[in-house]
Amino acid sequence: MLKPSLQVRLGQQLTMTPQLQQAIRLLQLSSLELKAEIQEAFETNPMLETEDDQPSEAVTAEESSIKEKTNDDVTEVGANDNLPDELPTDSQWDDYFEPTQSTPSSQKTEDYSSYLENQSSADQDTLHEHLLWQLELSPLTELDHVIAITLIDSLDDSGYLEDSVENIYENLQRDYEELELDEVEAVLKYIQRLDPIGSGSRNLQECLDIQLQQMNGELPSIDNARLLVEKYLDLVATKNYKQIIKLTKLTEEELDDAIALIQALNPRPGDAISTQKPEYIVPDVYVSKHEGIWHVRINTENAPKLKINDVYSSLVKDSSQSNDAEYLRNQLQEARWFIKSLESRNDTLMRVANSILRHQRAFFEYGEEAMRPLVLRDVAEELELHESTISRVTTNKYLECARGVFEFKYFFSSHVNTNDGGICSATAIRAMIKKMIKEEVQAKPLSDNKIATLLEQNGITVARRTIAKYRESLGIPSSSERRQII
Repeated sequence: MLKPSLQVRLGQQLTMTPQLQQAIRLLQLSSLELKAEIQEAFETNPMLETEDDQPSEAVTAEESSIKEKTNDDVTEVGANDNLPDELPTDSQWDDYFEPTQSTPSSQKTEDYSSYLENQSSADQDTLHEHLLWQLELSPLTELDHVIAITLIDSLDDSGYLEDSVENIYENLQRDYEELELDEVEAVLKYIQRLDPIGSGSRNLQECLDIQLQQMNGELPSIDNARLLVEKYLDLVATKNYKQIIKLTKLTEEELDDAIALIQALNPRPGDAISTQKPEYIVPDVYVSKHEGIWHVRINTENAPKLKINDVYSSLVKDSSQSNDAEYLRNQLQEARWFIKSLESRNDTLMRVANSILRHQRAFFEYGEEAMRPLVLRDVAEELELHESTISRVTTNKYLECARGVFEFKYFFSSHVNTNDGGICSATAIRAMIKKMIKEEVQAKPLSDNKIATLLEQNGITVARRTIAKYRESLGIPSSSERRQII
C-alpha cells in the first residue's frame, strides 16, 4: 500500500518579482504608450512629481514678494479711492479702475487654434455620413430614400459598391414587392453623382468614366480620355502606348493629354472623406555626427524626468503606524520602483542603439547599400542580454538620423552569401534592386532574371523568386507593368 510521506527536495526556481515585471512591461512600450503610462502613474501616485513642479527658493521668494506688493497696492488704491455713492448712467469701468492684465494675444491664438483643431476633428464625417447628409437634402421619394440608404450602407471605405445591384434589389423586394430593378439602378446613378463623384461605382472603369462625364465637355482631350477608359483601360494600365496608338489612331500628343487627364482622376473617391487621423512617429533616440564622431542620445521629450516629492516623503518618516502611513510607504516604494524601471529602460535603449551604431556605421555613412547583416543574437551576445530583451527593445522603438527615421528592427536583416565568401544584407540587396530599377530604360525595364544576373556579376547570387519577393516588398510592379513603349 502507498503511504503518505514527507520528502525534502532542493531546487532552484526563477520567480519574476513585481519590479521585474514592471521593468519588462515598460521596456516594450512605444514612446506614446510610455507617455500615457507615466501620466497614469503621475496622477495616481502622490509621491511622484516632475523636476519642473517645484520652483526654486529664489523664484518662490520673488513671487511671494511680488504678491505681497500687489496686495499692498490694491489695498492702498482701494483705501484712497473715494467713489461716489451713485455713478452716472454712462460711466465706464475704465474711468475708475485700471484695466487688469489680460491674457497674451499669443496665448489666445494658441488656445483658439487648439479649439478649432478639436472642432474640425469632431465634425469630420465618414463617407457614409457625408453621403447620408446629402441624401437628406435630396428631393427623393420615400421609397427612393430607402433604396439610397441601402446602397450607401453597401459601400466600402473607398466608395465602391461591395454587393451587386441584383442582390440589393432582391433584398429590398421582400418588403417592397412593386419595386423594379430599374429603380435601384436609377438611385445608384443618383448616388454616383453625389460628392465625392464616383461613389457607388462597381469597378474602376465605371468610377473613372463617371468622373469624366462630370467634367467640362469642351475639354479637347475629354473624348479621347473616355475612349481609353471604356475600351483600352487595360492597355493604359500596362503602359502599352504603342498598341493604343495603333488601335485608336491617336497622335502621341493626343494620347499624352488623354492619359494626363485620366491620371488626374481619383480611383478611390471614398479616400477624399477620410476619418483616419495621422499617426506621428516620435523617435526614441537620436544619432548624429559631431566633429567626425557619432553620438547617440535619448529623446528626453518623450517622458518628463520624475523624482520623489520631498514633502510627501517626509511625512512617511514623521507618521506613526497608521493606515495613512502604510499607504504613504507603499506609494513611496512604488514610486521608487517606477523611476528605477524608467532609468533601466533608457539605459537598455542606449546600449542597444550604440550597438546598432557600431554594427551599422557604414549605413549611417553611406546609405542602405552599405547595410551589414545583423540578427538579434549578435546584439544579445555583445550586450550579454537575452534575445527576448533585444526583441522588446527593438519593437516600436525608432531612431532618427540624417537619413530619416527608422524602426530599430530595420537594422536587423538576414544575409546572403557572396561568391567571394562574404555576406550581404538583404536590406542592401533591396536597395540595389531599387537603384537598378530607378536607372533602367523605361522602354526596356529590367526583368527579375536580368536583375538576378546583374547582381551575380557583382558577386551576389540571388534566385529569381527572391528578387520578385524583394521587389514586391518595395511596392515595385513587374517589368511588364513598368514598361513605357512611347
